[in-house]
Amino acid sequence: MLQIFVYIISIFSAIYILYFAIMACGIFKKKKKMPLKSQKNNFFAILIAARNEEEVISYLIKSLIKQKYPRDCYEIFVITNNCTDNTSKVANKAGAKIIDCPNSVKSKGEVLEFAFKKLKENKKIDAYVIFDADNIVHSDFLCKMNEAINMGYTVAQGFRDTKNIADNWLSSSYAILYYIQSLFINRARYNLGKSSFLNGTGFMVTKKVIDRWGFEIVTLTEDIEFTAMCAVNEEKIAFVEEAITYDEQVIKFKDSLKQRKRWSFGTIQCLKRYGPKLIKKGLKERNLECLDVTLFYFSIIFQIISTFISLLTGILLIINFQSVNVVIFGLLIVGFFYMIGVIFRMLIIKKCNKNIKDNIGGILLFDLFLFSWVPVNFICLFKKECAWDQIKHNRNVDVNDLRV
Repeated sequence: MLQIFVYIISIFSAIYILYFAIMACGIFKKKKKMPLKSQKNNFFAILIAARNEEEVISYLIKSLIKQKYPRDCYEIFVITNNCTDNTSKVANKAGAKIIDCPNSVKSKGEVLEFAFKKLKENKKIDAYVIFDADNIVHSDFLCKMNEAINMGYTVAQGFRDTKNIADNWLSSSYAILYYIQSLFINRARYNLGKSSFLNGTGFMVTKKVIDRWGFEIVTLTEDIEFTAMCAVNEEKIAFVEEAITYDEQVIKFKDSLKQRKRWSFGTIQCLKRYGPKLIKKGLKERNLECLDVTLFYFSIIFQIISTFISLLTGILLIINFQSVNVVIFGLLIVGFFYMIGVIFRMLIIKKCNKNIKDNIGGILLFDLFLFSWVPVNFICLFKKECAWDQIKHNRNVDVNDLRV
């Protein structure tokens, strides 16, 4: 009976993996560039949610001021919330306008919702761009997002890079994860003419979309929640690969677990809140984007089940055959797939113009990074509440120090 259960779950797992593998093949398809419908320089309101970010905020603002985009066509707003340092003073001195959020907010989504309502009557704004305070931005970012709007897109995600990729194995692992998402999820779907996914920072949404559908975020992961809202409301998300954001990744394992706990908990919140609606619309209207987002939400449950099944399969093989040769064969199989993964990650690092030697820790230990996510996901399945804990940012990197 147990073996039958394992077989059934294994088949469903194989189908799940096959789906994402087929979608990932879109990376090899060349997308024809859409013609511009307008030559307008759209006006951007750049929104930066900041809580005690005095050490890094000026570097982001400096990179935004250096944009190759008319300076009179965008404004920088820093939304300060729960600050006990000089974030407002530093940001204002660097060239940003300050929006103070006096509410006791519990997430970045609530901060952004407050800012959207505050700027609702500003008729000058055509679109919003969202960044995290620890980011720095490629000088072409606004130009490329402006092109996306002029091609007809209302929501777009940029390429998420890392400014401290070589700090240690953990920051390198984060970078590899984001490269995989950008290339094999977002670029692949964009090439296939499907909707991409929002990824936390470096994304654009037009004011018309916010005014029409709102931004009533209730989970801890505003990016994937808004991705679901876009799918339900049939707002296609473009992927703008040339619009690059350099993000700061955590370098302490304890902070990483805290951060990933918030992500996993937020994803489960989204699955509970939007899953039924996405499935209903997806099946009834044959809306692939809705089903795609739903399957993405199920990734947490899939990771737990697949890990459990893998361990259970190994135990069953040992019990049934009771042979050292079986154990050795199993270890060889695991070693083979591990080496395939290492080669794959080396190719990704090379593709993204990074140094393999500097990122050898992430290349070799990426599987540990993923495996450490399993207990986090399992705990989040039964957790009722999760706080929005601040991750301290202090990696000061000037935009001139990067090849941007």
